[in-house]
Amino acid sequence: MNFSLAYYSSDRTTGNLSVIERRNGRTEITALPLQPASGAGAGLKPLLIGISEDRRVILLDPRSKKLSLAQGFVPDAFPAHLYSDPRSKRDWFMNDGDKESGNDTLNCGDKGSSVTVVENTGSSKATWLATLCVGRGHHQACFAYPSPSAPRVPPRTYISNLKDGTVSVIGNDPADAATFLRVLATINLCEPEREEGGAMAMPNNAFPHGLAYSPVTGKLYNLNNGYGTIAVINPSSNAIEERLPFKGYSNLFAAPDGRHLIGRGADRKSDPNHVIGKLGLLDVTTKTVVDRLDVPDVYISKYYFNPEGTKLYLTTASSGSPEQQKHLKTDVLLVLDMKALPKLRLIKEVKVGSSGSLAFAAENGRTSCVLLSDSDQGALVILDGETDEVVETIGVIEGRSHSRVWIIS
Repeated sequence: MNFSLAYYSSDRTTGNLSVIERRNGRTEITALPLQPASGAGAGLKPLLIGISEDRRVILLDPRSKKLSLAQGFVPDAFPAHLYSDPRSKRDWFMNDGDKESGNDTLNCGDKGSSVTVVENTGSSKATWLATLCVGRGHHQACFAYPSPSAPRVPPRTYISNLKDGTVSVIGNDPADAATFLRVLATINLCEPEREEGGAMAMPNNAFPHGLAYSPVTGKLYNLNNGYGTIAVINPSSNAIEERLPFKGYSNLFAAPDGRHLIGRGADRKSDPNHVIGKLGLLDVTTKTVVDRLDVPDVYISKYYFNPEGTKLYLTTASSGSPEQQKHLKTDVLLVLDMKALPKLRLIKEVKVGSSGSLAFAAENGRTSCVLLSDSDQGALVILDGETDEVVETIGVIEGRSHSRVWIIS
């Protein structure tokens, strides 16, 4: 189980960054030295991009858009959520904007918030490509591309904008200079019959949160939480072709087979003493829900697929009333068998502590271990990649409320 890992831990205001190296059974933990805090206000703090191959911290200045590499870490640097384009070396960093307005006032004034695109994020060759204004956050992203089943789909990035009820369409083909990294369109997700007065409004109450592309159908699927529907979008025209009912789920993501979408949600109403975690499986070829799975006393948080695409890992968190939280299991990791589709089969529930995030180390094309950060304990939990049993827990730093891990070169 050899790996090189970055471990970020914070109280959501300031943080620390460590590098964990495992080679031939030996583990070395290096806490990167802290530089002076930037002291900048919201939206002006340096953006944490990654760690280079020579173990320098890569930061982006939001004003100048210049990247810097330093031996130490700026403790109030902003660790933005990112989406990696699986068909390139580009990462897309989400900026949800001001908490009240949802605007990125530095880059977009009062017209929306932004996404920043960086190439080679884990390298000293990291390059800032663009900061683009989209709608008002929170954002999710997905990437459309041509496939054997849908060869005419243009390479595009889609960004959902929670506060506006829209999806921004961005060119993602470097060979097309006229459209590459340009906002090409804005899709209004409004369903007028569900709005007061029946108006085609923007902003609206769609509240998009769950965006997935299927190479099988060549269509984009956007979950509108506010309406309990999925908008099926044609990437060639950006037109909403139909809407599918999908109530009870707060997020949507694609299974590795491209044919199925998985919705996750929570039922906090039917039982005053218990939260019920909910999963639903939609077949995009039949447009029907083909399976459901309820998991008592679990609130599902984040999702991860192993590199082989054979397992789905779901972290858990706290939610619900005080009575429901008494029974809630917040320290378990759920493992589902993706080879069992179209059945949702839970194969393991592993006690791992308070999950921050997951990463996977692979050797010879197979997952050798699953790496998980336990935020409360400031620890790294290592699971066997085949059995998913905990094989080791390594203390890294003092526990804090938030943590994140990722593989580095």
